[in-house]
Amino acid sequence: MSAVIYPTTNLKATEQMIVDRGEGVYIYDSEGKQYLEGMAGLWCTGLGYNNRELIDTISDQLSKLSFSHMFGGKAHQPGIDLADKLASMVPVQDARVFFGNSGSDANDTHIKLLRYYFNAIGKPEKRKIITRERAYHGVTVAAGSLTSLPANLAHFDAPLEALGILRTDHPHYYRGGNAGETEVEFVERITANLEQLILREGPETIAAFIAEPITGASGVIVPPAGYYEKVQAILERHDILFWADEVITGFGRTGKLFGCETMNIHQPAQMTFAKQLSSAYYPISASVVRGDIYEAMVEPSAEVGVFGHGYTYSGHPVACAAGLKTLEIYERDGLYEHAAEMGEYLQSCLAPLRDHDRVGEVRGAGLLAAVELVEDQASRQPDAALAKRATQLCQDNGLIVRNVAGCALAMCPPLIISQEQVDELVDKLTMSIEQAV
Repeated sequence: MSAVIYPTTNLKATEQMIVDRGEGVYIYDSEGKQYLEGMAGLWCTGLGYNNRELIDTISDQLSKLSFSHMFGGKAHQPGIDLADKLASMVPVQDARVFFGNSGSDANDTHIKLLRYYFNAIGKPEKRKIITRERAYHGVTVAAGSLTSLPANLAHFDAPLEALGILRTDHPHYYRGGNAGETEVEFVERITANLEQLILREGPETIAAFIAEPITGASGVIVPPAGYYEKVQAILERHDILFWADEVITGFGRTGKLFGCETMNIHQPAQMTFAKQLSSAYYPISASVVRGDIYEAMVEPSAEVGVFGHGYTYSGHPVACAAGLKTLEIYERDGLYEHAAEMGEYLQSCLAPLRDHDRVGEVRGAGLLAAVELVEDQASRQPDAALAKRATQLCQDNGLIVRNVAGCALAMCPPLIISQEQVDELVDKLTMSIEQAV
């Protein structure tokens, strides 16, 4: 057995598959078996595998400037250009960009920036952050405290109280709706609960509300119509910032450029990016903040003599070059439009599974989807054992999906997927579910 401590793995069940290489939407194991990578790795390889143009860009940058930090105002052109490019794309007013290495550290950065900002404007009591049940926002100590999935909290003793983490309802109507309750009534109830939480805690103590526009690891949950409009109205009423975690939903994944656009979220104060920003060819993340938040931090940093936050690899020149080239390819090759078209096709192909007695719900948007497995449609009882069997059978049949939220099979294929490959994905998924029953 290897000396590796495997991330997000049952440590009694390691080294089940050795991945050797990738090409397009396919990966190959050490024995040469081909798999359609239905999860784009971990929601991230938008351009698939072995994109030579991106690889050449990375190689060229390594040859030119393999490393340079951005401490003390030092800069390099790829970092400047990528920040400016992102600022021109995002729905954040006068956006400013801080670079990191992963979605987890980007969300950590945002927690620190919130505290820095509210201290700067004379509201140090505004520290609490509202997250949602079943949320996922990373695994570092702070970002992991925003995460609400039981497996990510068990045994780690996350400092929830110290960080001021509050939790509100998850917007999953299928699982959270009361008997006889309509979607409209469900939204009214859970948003009323949100406002009650705010009033109980005191809005003057709450800094921000964080949400993935459409969730990933919690089961690809698409909130009902009207949910975010009501949430935003409540937050505006109580002077609480909206923080959009777009680590998974950014850059065409949901059929629009950003998940915020898909879900009608307007002008968030903060946004988080990683994964598809570089198609995972090089680690990079971006914490984006509204311009007035940045401006408020300038004078306090001058008083201290430095803005005391940064990672060794913040704005790594190779990572930034990879991000710039990735965004260029997305736009030049019409991949946002292609992903929207293929996403619509994927959702339509998955829809017939709703009639299967062991399928409780089929949900998603764009090239992001999940099929929830149950003991039967009448009871809606989650069937985690069936989901586990189906996930393994998918792999046996040459398809990679991910078992999330206990009983859901998640899909998130590369943006470059073709119609024929969508057919292959759905055929293998359907066959595997049938074999698992």
